Amino acid sequence: MDFRFALALALPIAIGLAAIGSGFGLGRAVGSAMEAIGRQPEAAGKIQTAMIIGAAFIEALTIYALVAFFLLFGKIA
Repeated sequence: MDFRFALALALPIAIGLAAIGSGFGLGRAVGSAMEAIGRQPEAAGKIQTAMIIGAAFIEALTIYALVAFFLLFGKIA
């Protein structure tokens, strides 16, 4: 197994794991925020702001994985 074959095998698996983790994280964050808003409707604005910031950070990790994918994809060919 050479370097290129291992990279070609690992890159799609890594980006898939990053996407799955991001999806679970977003689902959990939004679900928890909705429960919190349901319990305290008067704090909906603060909870929503915190949820959006958290969702942005979660998405940023996925975007970093995608950028790493494209950077390393050039080494395969």
